[in-house]
Amino acid sequence: MKTAISHLATGMVLWTMLSGTPAFAQTKSVLDAGVLDTVKQFNLIDSRHQDLEDRAAGMLVFPQITKGGIGVASEYGEGALLVHGATADYYSIASASVGLTAGMATHSEIVRVDDYDSYKLKKPILVFTFAERGLIADVSLHGTKVQKIEK
Repeated sequence: MKTAISHLATGMVLWTMLSGTPAFAQTKSVLDAGVLDTVKQFNLIDSRHQDLEDRAAGMLVFPQITKGGIGVASEYGEGALLVHGATADYYSIASASVGLTAGMATHSEIVRVDDYDSYKLKKPILVFTFAERGLIADVSLHGTKVQKIEK
C-alpha cells in the first residue's frame, strides 16, 4: 500500500512539474530586469567576469532555472541573449533527466558565446552556474535543449 501511495505521489508531482512549465513564463519586462540583475550578481562574484563579458560575442543569461523531481526530473528557465549589453533574443532552457534524483532547486546560469549571428548560436564555450538555492541530490542521465522563444 505504501508503495502504491509513493508511486501515486511521485506521478502527481511529475505531472504537475511537466505540465506546469508555462507557469514559469515571465513577461518581457520582468525577464529583462532579472537578466540585468543576474549579470550584476555575476560580476560581483569576481571582478574578472567583466573582462569575459567584454570579450564575448554574446551571453545567454538565465536568471532562474528550476529543477525538481524524484527519480525522473525536469528543469525549465527563460532568459535572454545579450549582445554587447543589449537584448538580442529570448531563449528557454528545458531539461529532463532519469536516475537518482530527489529534491527541488533553482540556480542562475550564464553561457558565454564566442560566435553568434542573427540566425543561430554557435560555439558556447563557458557555462557559469551560480546563486543555487534549494536542496537536490542528483546522479542521472541528462539532456538539455535551448531554444529561441518569442516575447
